[in-house]
Amino acid sequence: MISAGDFRNGITIELEGNIYQIMEFQHVKPGKGAAFVRTKLKNIVSGGVVEKTFRPTEKFPQAIIDRKDMQYLYNDGDLYYFMDNETYDQIALDKDTVGDSMKFVKENEVCKICSHNGNVFSVEAPLFVELEITETEPGLKGDTATGATKPATVETGAQVMVPLFVNQGDKIKIDTRTGEYLSRA
Repeated sequence: MISAGDFRNGITIELEGNIYQIMEFQHVKPGKGAAFVRTKLKNIVSGGVVEKTFRPTEKFPQAIIDRKDMQYLYNDGDLYYFMDNETYDQIALDKDTVGDSMKFVKENEVCKICSHNGNVFSVEAPLFVELEITETEPGLKGDTATGATKPATVETGAQVMVPLFVNQGDKIKIDTRTGEYLSRA
């Protein structure tokens, strides 16, 4: 059990039958009346964000989230298959569980599978990936000083905005959290 007075960013709690992660918290001590804790909570299953206030003495069960490294094998229609590298067990996750996290992930990459009490609720892609550009318009000579970007398609089929000097066949580094171009690989 964790009390509201001990809240920190990133802690997961069980509340009203759901699992929430604390995004922000603020201890408020008004001049008149009792102190309280104002929080912004993210439902880790649905992704919805709610704001709630609690008395500092309220207690909640802490939710333990298991994060396991698993290798992404392939997708077949709406199912994505992952393998545990230690036990070689395979699991299949549907498109709703995976969400947009797999649009920058190639086959055989290692991802983190997040679960609570054995129920998988999300997949975390590696933070940075290196992908080859399969399609983009050629850059024009002298078009490098403006900081302009152009759309490019990478080998997984995702669209990324890249600088004008990047050409088809180049390998680039991408931040999977934001989908932004970082550098050439």
